Amino acid sequence: MTTHWPTVMQAGAEGPQRAAALDQVCRVYWYPVYAFIRRQGKSPEDAQDCTQAFFEKLLRRGWLDGIEKLANARFSTWLLTRVKTHLQNAHRDASTEKRGGSAQPLSIDLLQAENWYGAEPFSDESPERAFERRWALTVLDAALVRLRLDCAAIGKTELFEDLSPFLSREPERGEYQVLAAKLQVRENSVAVAVHRLRLQYRDAVRAELAAGLADPAMVEEELRHLAACL
Repeated sequence: MTTHWPTVMQAGAEGPQRAAALDQVCRVYWYPVYAFIRRQGKSPEDAQDCTQAFFEKLLRRGWLDGIEKLANARFSTWLLTRVKTHLQNAHRDASTEKRGGSAQPLSIDLLQAENWYGAEPFSDESPERAFERRWALTVLDAALVRLRLDCAAIGKTELFEDLSPFLSREPERGEYQVLAAKLQVRENSVAVAVHRLRLQYRDAVRAELAAGLADPAMVEEELRHLAACL
């Protein structure tokens, strides 16, 4: 599921794709928001309610309207600022406004959310730093989806599945040899194929970052920011 700026901007503009884009934005970004709220000391149930309330407001109040004006800003920064404001106003809003309205409630699997949250390594990093790290991971995941779709389009889904584990790690001893036997190619051919896939993955990450940037020169800055967040 792609997470780049065009989808966000479709969610903030009138048109036939608006509803689907809004739904996609919510489904892609709910976990970084949920985890940030949990880091504020909220219980799982309170974090679930607070996350749902935030996205309901995002939809009902049209916060994404005109978001294209921010295309050269980081959406993660914008979203985090909105979440912080939402948390600050949560008590006041609870007493002055009935939550829900006409917005479709965001479906959160609380067990899944807590499994993800519990699986994260212990860290003393700030909630803001953790949010940016999770955000960077969503970009990498989106790039991986993009690359998988590109490979599928040329009939190389199976090869992608065989090689993709090496996008994030070096091979252990003998792994290339085993894979070469499976693919019926030479071992050095596997190494070359992995190298090419890594280059394609890098290009996919760049494409995700560049999607909403008017100035291509900012891509390198975004890459450095992404690396710093991981």
